[in-house]
Amino acid sequence: MNTPFGHLTYCTNIHPGESWADHFTALRQHVPEIKKRISPDKPFGIGLRLSDLASRDLIKNENLEPFIQWLKTENCYVFTMNGFPYGGFHRRKVKDHVHTPDWTTYNRVEYTIRLFDILSALLPEGMEGGISTSPLSYRLWHAEDKKSSVFDITTKHILHVVEHLMNIRKKTGQTMHLDIEPEPSGLIENGPEFIAWYTDMLLPEGVKYLKARTGLDADKSAHAIKEHIRLCYDVCHFAVGFENHQEIVNQLREVGIKTGKIQISAALKAPIAKQPADRDSVSSAFRKFNESTYLHQVIARQEDGRLLRYPDLPEALLDAGNESVREWRSHFHVPLFVKDYDVLQSTQSDIEDVLAIHKKQPFTSHLEIETYTWEVLPEALRLPMTDSIVRELEWVVRCLQKHA
Repeated sequence: MNTPFGHLTYCTNIHPGESWADHFTALRQHVPEIKKRISPDKPFGIGLRLSDLASRDLIKNENLEPFIQWLKTENCYVFTMNGFPYGGFHRRKVKDHVHTPDWTTYNRVEYTIRLFDILSALLPEGMEGGISTSPLSYRLWHAEDKKSSVFDITTKHILHVVEHLMNIRKKTGQTMHLDIEPEPSGLIENGPEFIAWYTDMLLPEGVKYLKARTGLDADKSAHAIKEHIRLCYDVCHFAVGFENHQEIVNQLREVGIKTGKIQISAALKAPIAKQPADRDSVSSAFRKFNESTYLHQVIARQEDGRLLRYPDLPEALLDAGNESVREWRSHFHVPLFVKDYDVLQSTQSDIEDVLAIHKKQPFTSHLEIETYTWEVLPEALRLPMTDSIVRELEWVVRCLQKHA
């Protein structure tokens, strides 16, 4: 739905179902009731997540046209998509395979282009469209001395998508952008790494690529890249990395990089005391969230301010006795509207900070709630799906209205 601060939706990766038929069934089950309770009199936006399998089905006209008609009937629209998870995302072990296939492969390019072709058919007239994607690859798959070549390959593949988006814009007038989503343990892990990749590799390589392929001069090539490649600001990921939100937003503005969307999401955190008994209570609390489906990277802040990085929660738990550590933050997308989990807390305040920065000087028009872990939360925290989504949306609306 449209708010004074941008289009707000939730990401449908919350709904199980990897085929289009199954996913469409979930949309028809949940979206009309959510819209009725959140946006009864105005159009309701959907943040669509399609697996590779579902995208191959939906791009067929016999599936796409009925979906377009359903959107019209329900007074809904699609303006953003999640193109990060390519394959199965529910009720199976995902872990680092969420990055598979990564941007070193042409499968990822073809999948992303297919998503943009679908979005082009769904996007309302006059509206920008965006698709978030992985941070190029999973960092731990690549030896340090091989990362330069990995960046070369992945950047060239990203530029294939830029060229495709330029062609769509020429034919339709639509502006669509690919939104890179930094994540702990990603090849691009945080805000500074994203900005460095963008300015030191994407722009110079992209200018050469587009000049050779399209004949555009350097200024027009750089402008096209900045229009079509943007940042996906996932608040959970940036909070886990102890990033300073205002500094990142300022740096993006200084170098002229746009943000495609804010993914509104919360992580888990807890201060860790020196006393063994207090430390044990924190690690015991985190252990309740140690499930086997998704990666739950942990970044720990030490007493001297330095950060320790653990690829997943089990590795952090093995090091729970580390006396130098004073805080843990874990990549676990917990409900937005819950602040405290016994001795643990959520990074809810980071969301409030980012939205306050955005309200003061908006830096995107796309806002997407991304809480996908309902099925793997401890049982006491689970709520009926529709109720949960409505509560998330209501919480964000209140946050946007506060001091507006």
